[in-house]
This record gives sequence, structure tokens and C-alpha cells, in this order.
Amino acid sequence: MTAGASAHASAVLVGERAVLIRGPSGAGKSRLAFDLILAGRAGQLPRAVLVGDDRVHLDTVAGQLLVRPARELAGLIEIRGLGIRHCDFVGEAVVGLVVDLAASDAERLPPPEALSTRLNGVLLPRIPVGTGYDPLPLIVAALTTTAGSGSVQPLDDCSKGIGNHISPNIATE
Repeated sequence: MTAGASAHASAVLVGERAVLIRGPSGAGKSRLAFDLILAGRAGQLPRAVLVGDDRVHLDTVAGQLLVRPARELAGLIEIRGLGIRHCDFVGEAVVGLVVDLAASDAERLPPPEALSTRLNGVLLPRIPVGTGYDPLPLIVAALTTTAGSGSVQPLDDCSKGIGNHISPNIATE
């Protein structure tokens, strides 16, 4: 199988699907990859293993996006303050989530169209993370919770139709 398109990204296999981490140089891709591995060891996430750090190869096979480490970087991860370190890795994984660090479209309540992206013809869930925000809690939440229903409506007695749906006597007194 060919190496596929090269991407400046990191990837970590979490459970059965990989998290593909994109962003500009210095955005924290390696740090997030290591944080995911640690979260897997701590039981916050399913087992997490490095696929590749800094440079990965992407291929589309049977409608799924596959990620592999760059051969010369396989099993290596940069840990700020320690340098380049060896760690366990897997040779291939199916991408299940894309995380964009330093994303210009990151918002507190992102519109649905910001929460997906198409890579190599494959539609994938996406998390845009703004500069200065810790991405790990977002990823843990995305991987361990389910989305709220799009049909959720404010309570009938909510005086403004917004807010935390607190009983009106507390919110208006």
C-alpha cells in the first residue's frame, strides 16, 4: 500500500478510532497527542496509543480515512522540555475525529457546519479549538458524551426563551 498524502498533523488511536490533530506549528499538536495518551492511561478515555506525531500519511480506503505515521518518525513524539522520545505506536488507524487547533472558526456554541469536515472525500466530525483554550476537555467530552437534541426547546414558562431553564420564580425575582 502506498504512503498516501502527507499531512502536517499528529494522530492518536483512542479506542477503535484515531483522533487526527491539525494546526499550525507551535499550536500544541504534540502536547495534545501526549495528553490523549495520558488520559487513556488514567482511564478518562479508552486506551490511547500514538499513531504519528508531526507528520502522518492519509489514505481513503473503502470510504474510511486511514492514518499512518511517517516512516522516519514512527514511534517518536516530541515532549516539550524533554525533547524527542520513543513511545508505543500503531502502524495504521481509521480516523474518527478531527481536531483543529488555533481554529479561526472556534466558537462557544459552534454552528453545526463547523463540527464536521471533509478530508479525502470522507465526512468526519470536527472540533475547532481556539488559540489559548485547552483542547483536552473538549475531546474527552466529544468522545464520552452524546450531543444534545437539536429539537430541545426552552421551557414554556422561561420568560426570555433563553438561559439555563431555571424556574421563573428564581430567575425573575
